[in-house]
Amino acid sequence: MHDDSEVAVLRLGHRPGRDERMTTHVGLTARALGADRVYFPDNAGQSLETVADITDRFGGPFGAELTDSPLRIIRNWEGRVVHLTMYGERVQDVEADIRTAHRSEGEPLLLVVGSEKVPFDVYEEADWNVGVTNQPHSEVAGLAVFLDRLFEGRELEQEWADADRRVIPMETGKRVESSDPDADPEP
Repeated sequence: MHDDSEVAVLRLGHRPGRDERMTTHVGLTARALGADRVYFPDNAGQSLETVADITDRFGGPFGAELTDSPLRIIRNWEGRVVHLTMYGERVQDVEADIRTAHRSEGEPLLLVVGSEKVPFDVYEEADWNVGVTNQPHSEVAGLAVFLDRLFEGRELEQEWADADRRVIPMETGKRVESSDPDADPEP
């Protein structure tokens, strides 16, 4: 969808039984709003399965992986790291610099979103600690706003390859069609 440089999302932490929907929504939001892949903690296999299923049905490309060492991904990332946190610099103050690093300099971006208390190492390793408002809110909301600002709305026009079905925009009602022209539409 976007420039050649990769944009990946790393979900830090996952509390089974508590974070299932939120972790899954981090992955779905990353996919829908232009990221190339998501890394989940190794105990978030259900979220990985859900995101892979959505990608299979609604198209890609998009990758989802489990990791047993999120900090190693951050430390070994060959590009820039953006940690989304309410304690960071205001997104409106740093988005142009991040966009320049990504687009003009071709730097891959790793966007880090937390769950439970984020280790201080993450703040130190990040090139930018970015706050989408400096108020408590959902990490999914922060990720969505950040991706939209990064891509300046272009992600909303993304085409999806190998989709089995697609949503047809409508003023009212819901319509999902098969990508196979001979198949019956879903109700």
